[in-house]
Amino acid sequence: MTRVGFVGAGRMGAPMVRRLAEAGHTVRVLGRTDEKRAEIAELGAIPVTELAAVADDADVVVVCVFTDDQVREICLDSALVVHMKPGAALVLHTTGSPKTAQSIAARFDHVEVVDAPVSGGPHDIAAGSVTLFVGGSDAGVARARPAIGTYGEPILHAGPTGAGQLVKLVNNTLFAAQIGLVAEGVRLGSRLGVDEHALLSALTHGSAQSRVMSMITAAGSAELFISAVGEFIAKDIAVVRATVADLDGDLGELERLITAVTH
Repeated sequence: MTRVGFVGAGRMGAPMVRRLAEAGHTVRVLGRTDEKRAEIAELGAIPVTELAAVADDADVVVVCVFTDDQVREICLDSALVVHMKPGAALVLHTTGSPKTAQSIAARFDHVEVVDAPVSGGPHDIAAGSVTLFVGGSDAGVARARPAIGTYGEPILHAGPTGAGQLVKLVNNTLFAAQIGLVAEGVRLGSRLGVDEHALLSALTHGSAQSRVMSMITAAGSAELFISAVGEFIAKDIAVVRATVADLDGDLGELERLITAVTH
């Protein structure tokens, strides 16, 4: 079995830890408080109090925190990666800039850095069917696969380190644009005097149907769905805008649609 270190056993990370432990892997998880360490133990993992202990003899170290800044703080400004053994895989599940994964790989050439942002939610992780967009070397992905395969399916290897983030950023940009498109349709329907609930229910059976349409319909309205996902989408779109700006580009026609979701 694989020895796994884990940082970030929160809303998304906790079901990952449970899946890893249930699969028989030895999992050491960072827990800063007594309460958190008790939760980690209930997941079937071993709570530890220091980042160095997370990395100790681990074949794979997983980082699943909320922001790109947190990834940089944990991986570039602490003892975590320094204490990882040569050849081990560092897996980054946080959606962020591809430059973050690449800068970590450039600084620490003794480990395999694998960026693997997720597409899905805690229920998908618990079912072992969350989608992972993965960037990294063939060797790094192979080293990480026994661990991340306990909760990730499919595991989509998109290219070298950073490629997983790029695919996820395009995915989330299109997701936001599709939400904006449905919201525009709802506004059109309102101007035409059509009830939103009736409109959405009908459109799920027409040629305009999409996964986003079904998700908005299940939420009850475009406004309710945007209020539920807006914070997460806005965080990722900010990264997309910055990444594209670095290339002296912009989001073109997508910008107008995503503005309705991110503001």
